[in-house]
Parts: sequence; structure tokens; C-alpha cells
Amino acid sequence: MLFFTSDSHFGDHRTINIHKRPFASVGEMDATLEAAWNAAVGPDDEVWHLGDFARRAADVPALLARLNGTKHLVRGNNDPPGTAAAQGWASVHDYAEIEADGAKLILCHYPFRSWNGMGRGAINLHGHSHGKLKPIPRQIDVGVDPWSWRPAGLAEIMARARR
Repeated sequence: MLFFTSDSHFGDHRTINIHKRPFASVGEMDATLEAAWNAAVGPDDEVWHLGDFARRAADVPALLARLNGTKHLVRGNNDPPGTAAAQGWASVHDYAEIEADGAKLILCHYPFRSWNGMGRGAINLHGHSHGKLKPIPRQIDVGVDPWSWRPAGLAEIMARARR
């Protein structure tokens, strides 16, 4: 299966306060994020993380080793340089376009006002906004905040895009 997520911010205490996440500590947030990821994603699944993975690059290899699936990174504004270089990513991008189940998906950390293929049904998957932007057609925030702290499966995303 194919999954998408963003804005986990592992190890980042600022995210609890800024985005009003319901966790008493970073440890609780990180444990919830890891458990939710591994409950949704199997070892043979593929996950695209659309940026802002973890606060400290030194933590990234161990985190990636504990999280299920083959993992791709599309860098975000809070990913330190060492995050992209960490062992465990199958690929690293600033932007990506992929096709899956007949859909063209435009992947970036940031939401776009317009995107390649927008008029032909392409879907923009993004993070960065922590579920706070008003949705527009065929643009989906895949951040953990609006998806119950877990990666979203392609079928769920496509169902939301059709609404």
C-alpha cells in the first residue's frame, strides 16, 4: 500500500505549543506518532513523508529504523540538512510528481495555489499547514494533525479528494 504524511516533528517540543497538539510531553507525542505510523503502515508498504520529519538530524536514522515501510522524503522547511543525508530514506526530493492508481500526485511540503496538471485532475498533496488551511478541490493536507497522528493511505486520500 501507498501512504503519505507530513509534519511529524519528532522530538520538537515547540510543535506541541504552536500547533496545540494534545500531548503532555515530547516523549508522549513521539510514542503516539510512532505507534500510529506502525499501526497503519506495514513493513512492505511505501510512505512519502512530505517534510518536517524530526527536529534533530541525529535522531533520524534510529527513527527510520523503527518505522515500518519504505520511506521517501520530500524536504520541509524544518528539516535540518542532516535529515536528508540520514540512512534509511529510499529517496530524497524537494518536489516530486508520481502516478499511483491512475492519479497524478504532485508532492511538496508546501501547498500550492496552482500546480502541474491541476486542470487535468492532478492532486496536490502537501503538509506545512497542520490542517489549518481551508481546503480547495484536489488539494489535500497529509500532515499528521488532520489524520489522527498517522500516515494517510492513498484510498483515503482519493476519497477526500472526491468530496
